[in-house]
Amino acid sequence: MELIVICAVALAGSLLTLFSGFGLGTLLMPVVALFFPLELAIAMTAMVHLANNLFKVGLLGKKADYSILIKFGLPAVVSAFIGAWLLAWLGNFQPIYQYHAFGSELHVSTLKLIIGCLIIFFVALELSPKFANIAVDRKWLPIGGVISGFFGGLSGHQGAFRSMFLIKTGLQKESFVATGVLVAVMVDLSRLLIYGTDILMHTNSISWVMVIAASVCAFAGAYIGKRILGKVTIRTVQLLVSALLAFIAVGLITGFL
Repeated sequence: MELIVICAVALAGSLLTLFSGFGLGTLLMPVVALFFPLELAIAMTAMVHLANNLFKVGLLGKKADYSILIKFGLPAVVSAFIGAWLLAWLGNFQPIYQYHAFGSELHVSTLKLIIGCLIIFFVALELSPKFANIAVDRKWLPIGGVISGFFGGLSGHQGAFRSMFLIKTGLQKESFVATGVLVAVMVDLSRLLIYGTDILMHTNSISWVMVIAASVCAFAGAYIGKRILGKVTIRTVQLLVSALLAFIAVGLITGFL
């Protein structure tokens, strides 16, 4: 059952990425976390996210702006290490509170509380018209890379800040998308180096079949997206995805997930 659900979300999430500010990882990670410990869910989602972005790089990589990759991407890589390290450290904490509800004992860890709050924060950012209109000057690209990379390493949420800082660089549409994808790949590679220790320690706990199947479904979603959602508005997609993410975030914060 979990394989079917996760693959369906991977396909839909990759498809929706074409129309919404939310990335594949933003939608997929909370769903994977329903079936796996949160630390493993983030690591496995990063693998699917990386595979999907590498697929996009194969299509668009030549159009990336490499001067921006240096100014924005390199700081993002460094801060992604820090975010990923913080994630691993938070995963060692004991639950901060527990309670009984509906006949069950519910536990809320520090990591679940932080990730849940981050999801709500990024949902609010993505839905905010003011945030959508913010564009930051080129001179702040290194700072933007640090912010985007840190949150990418910590929770996988990097797209909102990345777009905010890259939108005013004057790139053409294809170059903007290609540069953003390459930055995402750089962040994914750096955080997977940190996650790698946990992955090696919990190899038997990782469903490699799920990772591969979800990656293939993500490829399919990216490929067919434009053909079946041409008439769906971005706002509609954002609202649907936001509702799901908010539901999952509340579940993490309250301990139900």
